[in-house]
Amino acid sequence: MRPNDRSYLKSHEWCKIDGDVATIGISDYAVSHLSDLVFLDLPNKGTNVTAGESFGEIESVKAVSDIYSPVSGDVLEVNKDLPDNLEWLSEDPFGKAWMLKVRVSGKSADLMSGTAYDAHCAAEG
Repeated sequence: MRPNDRSYLKSHEWCKIDGDVATIGISDYAVSHLSDLVFLDLPNKGTNVTAGESFGEIESVKAVSDIYSPVSGDVLEVNKDLPDNLEWLSEDPFGKAWMLKVRVSGKSADLMSGTAYDAHCAAEG
């Protein structure tokens, strides 16, 4: 069961908003479909991200995938340890494998609840 305290995109990113700060990561569904992860590219602190646009890339042995931002705003913090510990994405995708903390200036209109995201994943197969 995925956490219901956050919102999700169809492209499998999640965000948990606390006040005006969003913590962003990718879901367990995304991690399981990417399989053997080898590289993660994240933006630097201070970078501006835009809802619905790519902010980084994650690479597995079989594909390179863009990571899309569920919110717009300035990157306040980057999980600098994550690129060297990609196993965290499998172990704890909704906890220690967070990617960015962003001061929110806007949100994607495509954000879904956990229940809607679960249904989306089930339909996707």
